[in-house]
Amino acid sequence: MEFKTLFPEFESFDKGHLKVDDIHEVYYEQSGNPNGAPVVFVHGGPGCGCGDKSKRFLDPSFYRIITIDQRGCGKSKPFLELKDNNTQNLAKDMEKIREHLKIDKWLVYGGSWGTTLSLYYAENYPQSVVGLILRGIFLGRDEDVKWLYQGGAGMFFPEAFEIFKSPFNEEERKDYIKSYYKYLTSDDYETKKKYGKSFSAFENSVVALEPRVISEEITDEDISMAIMECHYFVNNCFFEENYILNNVDKIKDIPTIIVHGRYDVDCRPVGAYLLHEKLNNSKLIFPISGHTSFDPAMTHELILAQEEFKKLF
Repeated sequence: MEFKTLFPEFESFDKGHLKVDDIHEVYYEQSGNPNGAPVVFVHGGPGCGCGDKSKRFLDPSFYRIITIDQRGCGKSKPFLELKDNNTQNLAKDMEKIREHLKIDKWLVYGGSWGTTLSLYYAENYPQSVVGLILRGIFLGRDEDVKWLYQGGAGMFFPEAFEIFKSPFNEEERKDYIKSYYKYLTSDDYETKKKYGKSFSAFENSVVALEPRVISEEITDEDISMAIMECHYFVNNCFFEENYILNNVDKIKDIPTIIVHGRYDVDCRPVGAYLLHEKLNNSKLIFPISGHTSFDPAMTHELILAQEEFKKLF
């Protein structure tokens, strides 16, 4: 079988910042068909921003594609600002941008942390959501965070986990997220770089089915994602334990396609299964892939998913 691949590169037709409060200006772009079916791409991390490839999972001839850099990351301003940076405000920002762009309802497309935010947004603004495409479910529970950072994923990538835990003494290793957060929020940029490098090296190692070459260079995006992830996870994603599953009744009839890698070590497949079981109108697909959307089997299924949703419009 020949796998479907990303759509060719295309330019945005609109871009800008929306001032959402006294501190934050959230960056967004529009691309694809200006008169097409609206879809918002919700990026992962938290903290990675939307790269140029994000929109290429969607057909630009059919969809009006909106990409948003969440608070404090990507091209949103101020960069790395943590004040008033929480899940509730990220969802409010999405709603403000929807209203700003005069969109009635949109398809919500999220991956990894983007599934967490997409689900939180849909549960709080179900009237704004026509459907959900979710890749790599992360429910934001304590057990999900501990699996990834306290040794679960490390059992599959022991060499990467050794680097991840190497900066810390025995006491600090009792809670890696808390320890990383302490150093990543230092005023010293070199300290941020040091801890951001070991954090992102582990993150980048566990997401793909095939081994990845990890760059020796540390980018602002790497540091941003490390800081934002720790900020959100040390605060329990800013919602009550098991919030997503406990509130899923609000979205149980919204058309949903869940695509989750069968061999996803970053976010365990059981989370996708638990979500699917609570929804009345969902389809669950387990491609032979890891966590990343760029594993060939995952890309293939995501392209098929956006094709299937065209019939909603």
